[in-house]
Amino acid sequence: MRFALLSDIHGNLPALEAVVADMARRPVDQVPCLGDHLSGPLLPLQTAHYLRQKQAEGWLLLAGNHERQILEWTPARGGASDGFARAQLGQPELDWLRTLRPVHEFSPELLLCHGTPRHDNEFFLESVRHGELLLARPEEIAERRAGRTHAVIAGGHSHVPRCLRQPDGQLLVNPGSVGLQAYIDHEPEFCTMQLGTVDAQYAVLERTPTGWRCEHHHVGYDFEAMARLAERNGQPAWAPWLRRGHVA
Repeated sequence: MRFALLSDIHGNLPALEAVVADMARRPVDQVPCLGDHLSGPLLPLQTAHYLRQKQAEGWLLLAGNHERQILEWTPARGGASDGFARAQLGQPELDWLRTLRPVHEFSPELLLCHGTPRHDNEFFLESVRHGELLLARPEEIAERRAGRTHAVIAGGHSHVPRCLRQPDGQLLVNPGSVGLQAYIDHEPEFCTMQLGTVDAQYAVLERTPTGWRCEHHHVGYDFEAMARLAERNGQPAWAPWLRRGHVA
């Protein structure tokens, strides 16, 4: 089987459409989206409509921490990106978000999640050190696997594309982010992440006669239009993240 793994769209519909167009050249059997679909100052409502249609066509959609945070958002406690998305969504979209779950066992071989198998807001393959998101230590990754023995565990959340083969043969995959290649985060602790690229990211996961393999793909799109949209929507900090893949 072949899977196109998508994650962390963050309302960036042009990036998602570019990924879908690229995927058409690499036919796949299933498209799991690993969460954080809408949060951000871009196109949350339009992205929700697009994803609901794709879900009706067979895509598998998980919830990320930002789906939960959109649903829990209040002016006193919520962040600006979640608040913007929440304000754009209607009751049908909010009800749809409530149906999504952060972990899904696709098969005894394949486990899908947003963060780690144990929490939607935990980095899996990275850890925060000195304010930067860096490759996690082997013992940290082993703990976050939470005893799961699937041949493949795929998760998103960090936006960092990685494919790590463990000593026991287990494959750990992060497809990267469709919609955002740099950010500053404050929860659960302050950190920065920057890939230095503007391209949308996704991965193709394939089960072959010799085992599972993963390919990462980078796709260009009109990032400048999204950077200007973030500025118009009152979040100029997003502009360099989208324009350069760097934090300012």
